[in-house]
Order: sequence, then C-alpha cells, then structure tokens
Amino acid sequence: MDRSYDVAVIGLGAMGSAAAYHLAARGLRVLGVERFGPAHDRGASHGGSRIIRQAYFEHPDYVPLLLRAYELWEALEHDSGSELMTLTGALMLGRPDSRTVSGSRASAQRWSLPHEMLEAAEIRRRFPTLQPRDDHIGLYEARGGFVRPEAAVDAHLRLAERAGADLRFFEPAAAWTALPGGEGVRITTAAQTYTADRLVVCPGAWAPRLLADLGVEFTVERQVQYWFAPRGGTEPFAPQRHPVYVWEDPAGVQVYGFPAYEGPQGGVKTAFFRRGTPCTPETLDRRIHPEEIAVIAEHLSDRVPDLPGRFLRGAACMYTTTADEHFVISAHPEHPQVTVACGFSGHGFKFTPVVGEIAADLATAGTTAHPIDLFDPRPRRAAEPRQEVPR
Repeated sequence: MDRSYDVAVIGLGAMGSAAAYHLAARGLRVLGVERFGPAHDRGASHGGSRIIRQAYFEHPDYVPLLLRAYELWEALEHDSGSELMTLTGALMLGRPDSRTVSGSRASAQRWSLPHEMLEAAEIRRRFPTLQPRDDHIGLYEARGGFVRPEAAVDAHLRLAERAGADLRFFEPAAAWTALPGGEGVRITTAAQTYTADRLVVCPGAWAPRLLADLGVEFTVERQVQYWFAPRGGTEPFAPQRHPVYVWEDPAGVQVYGFPAYEGPQGGVKTAFFRRGTPCTPETLDRRIHPEEIAVIAEHLSDRVPDLPGRFLRGAACMYTTTADEHFVISAHPEHPQVTVACGFSGHGFKFTPVVGEIAADLATAGTTAHPIDLFDPRPRRAAEPRQEVPR
C-alpha cells in the first residue's frame, strides 16, 4: 500500500485541528480523521467560552507556553479573520493560602507577570457583581479573558484545509498500528485504511481506548456548564465590567465564571471546576438535572448574589484527566514516529495553538524548543499523586 501522507492526525477537536493546521502550513501532506463533524459538541471543545489567563496556579512551568499561546491566538485571529480572544481581566479568588491564589501569585512572581493583589473590599468596589468574604483576596491580571472554542476549532480547520490538509469527518479511527522499525503508521477507520510516515494522536475522551498502551491513567469525567439570567439584567455583567474568575472556597471547591459575552439574551455562564462524575463517551449523561442546578445556584448565592436568577440552559462536556492533572504531550515512548497530545484535564483549551505547534515540531523534528518535560508520559507519572483539594 502506497504511503500517501507525510503525517496523519487522529482527532480534529481543539488540539488535533491546531496540529493539522501547523503541519499543513509547513508544507506537509496531512490527513486528518474525526469521528464527528467540524467543531462539534460531542467532546470537550464547546460551550461558547474558555478562560485564558497567564498567572497559572496549576504550575509555573506552564507560563512560557501561555505567553506563546497568546501570540498564536492573535496570529490565528489575523489569519482566519475570526474574533477568538476577548480580554476582560481575570480574577483568582480565595483565602491567601488557597491553591488558586497562592499558586497564581507564585507563577506571576516567578515570571514577572503584571498583576495586582486585591483585598476583599477593593474587589467589591471594583467588581460589585462579586461579593467575597473579608478573609478572601484576589489576584487580578488585566491580560486574562476568554477564547471561543467552537470558533477556534473552525478557524484552525479552515486554515488547515486552505493549506492543503485532507480532512475526513464522520470517519472515526478504530485503531492505529506503528509499522516495524519506525517505518510509518497504519490507521484504520470505519471507511478504510491509510498509511503515513508519522502520526499525531489527539483523542480527547477516547484516549483510554486509543492510547491504552501509553502507561498513563486517564479518567473521563462529566462536567456541566450552566447559563443563568441574572437578577437585574446582564448589564452589570458586561465584559468591560465583570472579569472572568476562578473562586476557591475554604473547602477547596472551585467555581468559575464569565461575563455576559452573548448579550442580554445569552445569560451568564458559570461552572464548577472539577467535581465531575466518571463516564465514557458512550455513557455521558447530557441531561441537566434540577438538583445539580440547585447546587451551583446555592454555591453562588452569597458570592455572585445577582447571578443565580432564572436558569436558561446547560451543556455537558467531558474532561479527560490524568492522575497529576498535567497534560500528556510527547513522542510515544515505544513508537518515535507517533506523537501524543491528550489528558488536558479541564484546563487545556487556552493552550490550543501552542499545543498544535508543539505537536508539529515533534512530528517533523522529533523535538521542540518549547519546555514540555512536565508532560512526559513515562511511568514515573503513575507515582505522582494528583494535587487534591478537599471537596
């Protein structure tokens, strides 16, 4: 069978669409296969918005990738003609010793990121939609905001096709096989079999199935996004008045939210960060239940008191989480011609364009100048516990 592609990409969601674009833009013959349609709502890259921020509480080593991601978001907007990133400011709230606040401050200080530390009274004055307790503080960074996931995936796909990529939708990958001696790969889909010199696997919630031999434990979790009509209307929640935020309570529970980016009729979006329930792509419950609406409304009632008014709608998506909550971005340990990008653990979308760039580097050169040691899938990661917070 003739090898007709330089690189194949499995999965054309956030990371796969970005990888396909960066590879095609380098003049390579690229095949992309995707089980659903373009920019679909069956995985993790939907819901209208994802937070973007730089003072990263998860780990300071992410910051250089974030700085590059911002550059690439701006380039993607320019090249695609799409509005993808809106900077509203970002506020990380909680007690001073909370992971959300202390981790954000550590990253900001290590990388000299512009930021302000605000006491509770100052937060209430500047952002009256938010009502923190007196013992809470916040780290505010003006360069925070949100990106639009569906529009971003669509932009990467359009640019990939413009650069010559062959993208096959509604064609799920059933399996892939690394050929002996590192001499290419074979990809079997529901329609046919393809071969390519290199492979990039961006499987999202299908990682446990397509990367079972990777040596990384993946947990797929159901997560729910909620939209409410605030009491008194959306004007106080307009993007120029209400920042994106992540708010950690004394028990370690984190909730996050957005401004009213869809106008008066779109409501205001919020969600818990983690607290998901295990699922598979086949068993994901897409219904939004009254009791879970009541739980988040109660949680917000004294923090964002005007928000939990009338419930408008909800959407379920999936986090694919690793044991330590860090990504997996690397050459496959057993197959150097295969690059993997997965396990983005609910905080990965903001990195989409730089992950695409890294995947293209690894697939073409076997290395990258970006710092990705944190994302190595070697077995040592199985011994690193997730950074748990009380629930």
